[in-house]
Amino acid sequence: MKKQKLPKKHIPQRTCVGCREVQSKKELVRIVRTSEGILVDPTGKLNGRGAYIHLQKDCWERALKGSLSKALRTDFSEQDRKYLEAYVMNLQENTPKLQD
Repeated sequence: MKKQKLPKKHIPQRTCVGCREVQSKKELVRIVRTSEGILVDPTGKLNGRGAYIHLQKDCWERALKGSLSKALRTDFSEQDRKYLEAYVMNLQENTPKLQD
């Protein structure tokens, strides 16, 4: 009896708003706009408008210059900006992009 090939599982793809590189959703971190403000969503399941960024400092710096606020369709409050900048400061300088 022949073994049946299982269909390949669909892997969701997302675009980093910093470098515009498309990768699997699990390799990027989600930022979400909620009614409480902007949050980093490590689970990827919070309600709200989301955008994705690599865990690389240069991607975050580029995203914070404008593409992140555009993707989230909002202007950042001072509190949101400080929150995101504090998150960036905790990233290692040369965190490598994850590869498949």
